[in-house]
Amino acid sequence: MDDRTKHTVQKLPLLTIRAGPRDKDKWNERLQEELNALIHYVKMNKEQDSDWFYIDCDETGIHWSGKCWYYLDNVRYEFELTFEIPVSYPTTPPELVLPELQGKTAKMYRGGKICQTVHFQPLWSRNVPRFGIAHCLALSLGPWLAAEVPEMVGRGVLNSFAR
Repeated sequence: MDDRTKHTVQKLPLLTIRAGPRDKDKWNERLQEELNALIHYVKMNKEQDSDWFYIDCDETGIHWSGKCWYYLDNVRYEFELTFEIPVSYPTTPPELVLPELQGKTAKMYRGGKICQTVHFQPLWSRNVPRFGIAHCLALSLGPWLAAEVPEMVGRGVLNSFAR
């Protein structure tokens, strides 16, 4: 993990409530913690002029969607982002999906799910229930974009995503 990512994650609030979508009352409390951490993360990014995603959830807090983007050589590459909170959350992290990129890189599973197994999953497991969606974005999606987008641009497979 690079120093900038480590510094960012250290500033994110840690969550305390161990609850998933099945835990009715506790889930609402956990969801409030998640939203507060996300608001904090977005504010931090805007203050550092490094805004790189937008997400929103349905009223249950289970289905999330939005966009993420990555700048390379002054070109913005923008992608759809979706994920669902798994039933076993927070023990299991959400699987982040970039459906438009399915099949464009080897570091992706069927349906456009980004590869999180080697580096992120063990870190998440050691930090249950303290990590949440904001941590998942900072430690999984952000580094994935930083590694994969330049490689895909170099192969010329992202020309249609340039803005």
